Amino acid sequence: MKILKLMIYLSVVALFSTACNKDEITTSSKAEESAALANPIEQNYLSLLHQLEQEDVTSKASNPLESRSSYSAGSTVYIMSNEINENQVIAFSRGSDGKLNELARYATGGTGNGAGLGSQGAVAIDDWGRILLTVNPGSNDISAFFVRNDGSLRYVDRIASGGTTPISISSSRGRVFVVNAGGTGNIAGFTFNGTGHLSPLPNSIKSLSTDASGPAQISFSPNGTVLVITEKATNSISSFSVDNHGNTGNIHTIPSAGVTPFGFYFTSPKTFLVSEAAGGAAGASTISSYRINPIGTVTLIEGPFATHGSAACWVVADNNGKTVYATNTGSNDITSLSVSGYGHLSLANGGASTPTNAGPIDAAMDKNSRNLYVLARGNSAIISYSVKSNGRLTQIDEDGGLPARASGLVVR
Repeated sequence: MKILKLMIYLSVVALFSTACNKDEITTSSKAEESAALANPIEQNYLSLLHQLEQEDVTSKASNPLESRSSYSAGSTVYIMSNEINENQVIAFSRGSDGKLNELARYATGGTGNGAGLGSQGAVAIDDWGRILLTVNPGSNDISAFFVRNDGSLRYVDRIASGGTTPISISSSRGRVFVVNAGGTGNIAGFTFNGTGHLSPLPNSIKSLSTDASGPAQISFSPNGTVLVITEKATNSISSFSVDNHGNTGNIHTIPSAGVTPFGFYFTSPKTFLVSEAAGGAAGASTISSYRINPIGTVTLIEGPFATHGSAACWVVADNNGKTVYATNTGSNDITSLSVSGYGHLSLANGGASTPTNAGPIDAAMDKNSRNLYVLARGNSAIISYSVKSNGRLTQIDEDGGLPARASGLVVR
């Protein structure tokens, strides 16, 4: 049995090492691979990936037409409906021109809250793009789906979030953490078993910096060693170190450089940018850059840097971390910024913003940074943009008819 597990592990590592972009994924060292072999969390996770690959092979063998699909892996957009009666994941196929077509709607088994979440990261994809996770803020739980190669989903599991009103979720190497905004607020961790069902990580429920801190987002650092949480009500940024088994260290909290820290995005393994909504004050939004330290603490690099937008809440960067887009819900536009050196900021395109007139919220880019997708609550739509070589945005499509309180957006 141990030999079989070793063979499965090595075959999966080999499969994904050859199939994935070497510029995006760093090959683990022999020491890291040895550690993974002794880690049941990563064993289960890799076993799941192997299982999903086998399912796709079997599916294509039984249905050859599937391989002729007009969309492919890496070209699906997902949001969640957040409706109070039934939460759903809504999937859109993405064409070669960047335009979207609704593919299907999948029940999460839980409910939304029918209101704005005030968060970034309500929907998340795992490292390999094979497991989709979503929060259910109305039923206080989270759901998991397997992602097939064609972008369609298969429901796997739903489990209590370890608190109330889960609003943001993140995954790294088989470990899943969610931040709960209700009650006193907390984080909670989970892991997958060999069939994809979720189990709580022991002793993973941890309080934030204070009660009712108003968390907005939780996310792993790119290497999976640190969890970062923005806290709107306390104007703080908290972090936890986390090991391969999902054990977290003590909380570290620093004051935010700007007021109302909201969404954030990692532009490099150790650098992330935070949008600061300034309580929604007109023209007062800012962005700041931070560095992750080896022990899991956070240090300010630069900021607050004025974006001249209102209610800059969501932020995303291109695949090289050099161009950043902040959606300004209050001023109905998108600010573009350039990132140089170690997180130094400047306005791009002469400071000109891209108007939306539609209350932009969540945003995400495709893996090649050719398109930006923005969830526009004012229009109940997803607005699609093409991204020019200089970072300028041109609207190419708008897909409406979405639930009024839809939240979260990821691109696979």
